[in-house]
This record gives sequence, structure tokens and C-alpha cells, in this order.
Amino acid sequence: MRKPFYLFVFLFFFALDGFAQGNWGGGVDDDPHHFGFIFQYVSTEFKVIKKSSWREPYALEEGLFSDSLYSISAPVSPGFGFGFVSNLRMGNNADLRITPALIFADRLLDYEYKDRVRQQIVQTTVVDFPLGIKLKSDRRNNFRAYIIGGAKYSIDIVSKKKTEDSDKILIEQLLKNTKNNLCYEAGVGFDLYFEFFKMSPEIKLSNSFKSVLKRSEDPNHPYSAPIDKLFLRNLQFSLYFE
Repeated sequence: MRKPFYLFVFLFFFALDGFAQGNWGGGVDDDPHHFGFIFQYVSTEFKVIKKSSWREPYALEEGLFSDSLYSISAPVSPGFGFGFVSNLRMGNNADLRITPALIFADRLLDYEYKDRVRQQIVQTTVVDFPLGIKLKSDRRNNFRAYIIGGAKYSIDIVSKKKTEDSDKILIEQLLKNTKNNLCYEAGVGFDLYFEFFKMSPEIKLSNSFKSVLKRSEDPNHPYSAPIDKLFLRNLQFSLYFE
């Protein structure tokens, strides 16, 4: 998590070097509608809500049971993405933004037993469709701060063939997530103006409204059975060029 933060600080102070004179910024703030592109670093993790019986062994097949669980934890998993910006000017201090992006970020869960840890990797390639309201401060030379909030609809486009495992025994089957989910999100950022464009570093948090766990048809599935709900949390560091 430190690298995106250091990059954020570097870009901020790099932009300060040009604050002695005002830059045009390509005139994007005066356009009623403008476009741009995004590069993103994504940090993804689950919020796990376990069942009261989560430590109990589950039947894998007749006469064979899973071990008792010691813990279920959700390591942070890094990823990246890129996308586009469509910005509608609503006034001097407000914009409506649509920022679709393609995100590559796997999700992890660790199941700790007495003598081993099994890690479940939920492979995801997600298309995000965020819709947000950007509230901006007044511009000061080449700097403007803002906050942003809204919601995003996400679609997982990973091929079904990659997750199809119904022919495998239970212990080898994968944990799965729902294909579509809706999240709320909020963030802060800065508009930094250069001669012909505007660059905006931004940090944003998002959380899913509902559980993203896709429960197995088999109630004894060793990875989904101990879990009641599984929420998704993302931390995104983005660079916007407009």
C-alpha cells in the first residue's frame, strides 16, 4: 500500500513546482462535456461474516469429513485497471462523471486448519461502471481539491469454463462469487493543471451493498458452507488524464 501513497505525494509536489504561473489545463473545466482516460491500482479484500457453526467439520463424501477450521482470513490482493472518463459539467464546482474501467484483481480467502492453510483464489476480470458526483473547490493557480461519491455496477467477465468444476470432488472445488454486484464508493483527489491537460490523482474506497458469495448447491461445500456473508471492499488509487 505504500507505493501508491508515495506516488501520490510525488505527483502532488511535482505539480507544486509549476504553481508560480497558471496553466491552461487544456480548457477542460470550461467544456460542458469532456473525456479522458484512467490508470488504476486496486487493493481488494473480503469482509467475512462467518456462521455460528463455522468451525464444525463438513462432510466431503460418505465417510470423509473436512478438518475443523481454526480461522478464515481475507488477505489483501493487489490488482490494476484502466478505463475512460466521461465528464458532464454541472456548474463551477460540480461535475457528473461516468468512468467505466476494466479491472484485473483476484480475491483471496485463507482457510487455516490444524496442520495446513488452504487458499482460495477467486479469479476475476471485472468491468466497472461507476457513476459519481464530483464536488470541487475553487481553483487556486494550478490546484483544485475535490471529493467524489456515488455507486458502481460491476460485471465479472471471467469465462465460465475457468470456474467450471462440478466434476471435481468437493475439496477441490472453488469458492465462487456472484457475477454482478453493486457498490457504493467515496473518495478524495486533486486536480493538477498543466499546459495542455489536467491530471487528477485520486484515492477512493468502495464497498458492496450485498454479499458477493455464490453459495454452492451442495450444503457441505468446505469453502462456502462456513460463511454466512461475504462483502467486497476495494481501495483504488487512480490517475486521471483529461
